[in-house]
Amino acid sequence: MKIALGPLQYYWPRDTVFAFYDALAETPVDIVYLGETVCSRRHELRPSDWLTLAERLAGAGKEVVLSTQVLIESPSDLSTLRRVAGNGRFLVEANDMGAVHCVDGRPFVAGPHLNVYNPATLALLARAGAVRWVAPLEMPSTSLAAMQSALPAGVETEVFAYGRMPLAFSARCFTARHRNLPKDDCRFSCLDHPDGLVLNTQEGKPFLVLNGIQTQSAKVYNLVDALPAMRALGVGAVRLSPQSAHMADIVASVHGVLTGALTGAAARAQMGAWMPGAACNGFWHGRPGLEEVAA
Repeated sequence: MKIALGPLQYYWPRDTVFAFYDALAETPVDIVYLGETVCSRRHELRPSDWLTLAERLAGAGKEVVLSTQVLIESPSDLSTLRRVAGNGRFLVEANDMGAVHCVDGRPFVAGPHLNVYNPATLALLARAGAVRWVAPLEMPSTSLAAMQSALPAGVETEVFAYGRMPLAFSARCFTARHRNLPKDDCRFSCLDHPDGLVLNTQEGKPFLVLNGIQTQSAKVYNLVDALPAMRALGVGAVRLSPQSAHMADIVASVHGVLTGALTGAAARAQMGAWMPGAACNGFWHGRPGLEEVAA
């Protein structure tokens, strides 16, 4: 199984982003997804910067995929989408059906936000050019097994296996609202929250994370101990979502399980010190996502 580094969900300074990917180029990551998927107001990196990073990572032997924005809200968003889809060099991850239309039959990755829940939908996307699909985050292992039994020829499966889960996208920016700012004058508030802004319940327990127009889980989805089961199902890649610290350590733990150097339980215990929140894995086991089910 390959290790995939998903697209950066947060808003970091330009130098921080370049340093992050330069460091990850030295790790056993096989696939790297690049690009702004959350908010078009995030301009620390321009399209040319993402392409520069893509070339660097490709030169380091990584498979590079350019991810499209999930929520298209304006003509400029559509223009950016068309530019990414037609880049002519790198594979594209389509995160809405407009992006599928824009790739125009060329090979692409069907992102997790396309909500593929049945073999008929996956077959349709395969006919449109999909060569890999990312299962929806809430898909349990039993449903994934059913999907794998009907997997179209030439299509690889990727599973989101680590990170705070992107749960929803909105036209409103909740990070700006937290500061009583309008979305169009957000003052780039997301820069102050490199792993998102934790939202607590009235009882003071972490519940969600605000990340601009995106809402995430406060808990960190961690399926490292399920990697052997994924391999048995024929999963081709596991996706790790970037975080601001200890990402190389997280990659090393996952790689240790895949190579047999670590047990899943040992890796899970090891990763606990590096996670920005408590662990959960409920969806994989057919339970509420915020639960943690023992292996």
